[in-house]
Amino acid sequence: MKKAEETRDNGTGPTAKAEGEGKQSRKRRSRREQELEMLKVQLEGKAEETKENYDRFLRAQAELENYKKRVEREKSSLVKYGNEELIKAILPVIDNLERALDHPQGEDPDGFREGIKITLSQLLQVLEKFGVSPISATGEPFDPSKHEAMMQVESADHEPNTVVSELQRGYFLNDRLIRPAMVSVAQPPRQKEEGEGPS
Repeated sequence: MKKAEETRDNGTGPTAKAEGEGKQSRKRRSRREQELEMLKVQLEGKAEETKENYDRFLRAQAELENYKKRVEREKSSLVKYGNEELIKAILPVIDNLERALDHPQGEDPDGFREGIKITLSQLLQVLEKFGVSPISATGEPFDPSKHEAMMQVESADHEPNTVVSELQRGYFLNDRLIRPAMVSVAQPPRQKEEGEGPS
């Protein structure tokens, strides 16, 4: 009896053991509950972060759609009104041509011709401002990348394969050929065969 009481007093008896295990079990449960609470807080944080990221994604997608629509509108406007500046620059030339036509031709043919030359020069200046430049042809070596041979002309005065005359002027737009110059090209005169006399 004394021994059992001593054992109980030392805390090594069955009741003390059960109490010790109960305390440890409560500690483990309490630790698990804390961990679970922390996980809940982290999960809520991640859920909030996910929501923010999704909202940002939706905003970025909406901005991209708006940007695409704006670019499409600008592109459409550029196609529709892209030549506006050129047309505005050409209108004064048209005005001058109309004035020339209103002018009585019989009075001063030289003045009329001079007016037409000035108007043509004005038009060429406008085109040059917009990157259009004429192709030089007459007297130049024939170049198939910018000249189109319409005929060959026998000539002792020109080197073979030289442009003798320009039938229609050609033009570049910046570096791009938009119309080749139509030209006649020199070829050496044929040698007259013996016995071939003047007809």
